[in-house]
Amino acid sequence: MSANEPPHAARSALKQRALDRWKNEGGEISSVPTARRGEMSAGTGSRKKLIIFDLDGTLAESKAALDAEMAALLGTLLRQVKVAVISGGDWPQFKTQLLANLSPDANLKSLSLLPTCGTKFYQYDESGWKQLYADDFAREEKEKIIRSLQEAVGAEDFATDETWGEQIEDRGSQITFSALGQQAPLKQKEKWDPDFTRRKKIKAHLDELIPEFTVRLGGTTSVDVTKLGIDKAYGIKKLRDILGIELDEMLFAGDALFPGGNDYPVKEAGVVSIQVKNSEVTKRVIDTILACGDGIEHTASREEVAS
Repeated sequence: MSANEPPHAARSALKQRALDRWKNEGGEISSVPTARRGEMSAGTGSRKKLIIFDLDGTLAESKAALDAEMAALLGTLLRQVKVAVISGGDWPQFKTQLLANLSPDANLKSLSLLPTCGTKFYQYDESGWKQLYADDFAREEKEKIIRSLQEAVGAEDFATDETWGEQIEDRGSQITFSALGQQAPLKQKEKWDPDFTRRKKIKAHLDELIPEFTVRLGGTTSVDVTKLGIDKAYGIKKLRDILGIELDEMLFAGDALFPGGNDYPVKEAGVVSIQVKNSEVTKRVIDTILACGDGIEHTASREEVAS
């Protein structure tokens, strides 16, 4: 693209290049109307004021830090539109995996964070990050969930020869079972249940044992348990109420949008959702969103961010 091209031609070229790359890699985004700055559109006919992401498997590999390219893309996106991240991970994971890797000048006031599938909500102001709410379990509820997890896993004989860290983690508002432990190497985790077959069996047992709670599958080896009706759709509706942004003004990207996956409730809630298989695909999604916004001359394509 020539440096002498007028701004509207530069926008058009970047937009077309991003869309062509996305379509060539199997993406399905229809024609994209130009939106006003701060109101992105993804070919859905309505302008998007909030872009929402899952964390593990979407913005980064499981329990891994954001890479430099993703951090740069998110920094650019935060200058143009509000962003939220909702994940099964707890607040300490958000800090080390996400926040510690963003640029010091990132526009954090445009970022909302919802750990443990939306059972907690954090926003940033001049004094730092503030927790708006936390829907924690009572002690008796935690004990029953942990007993039920142990029984469900035992019933399927999914014992492993080696684990890395605790398998059952109390995250306050969510109890999470990680089959190989919280600190398992990614390669080992990816081999344990790549098609979710094992965890679907565990979930079937839990649905019978603890029907008064919500059970979802997430990450590469995880099963998440929250209070009944509290899942990522609950977090999405909290975003609507707190930010004043309607569901049709949101766009979500996640890797577990299948029935039973912990991203699926977002789709059920009526938010336009994009299935991604890893963070590399998410980079294409962000790249396309950036290219479809007005003021694109102030942003960069994926290759330019990486260089």
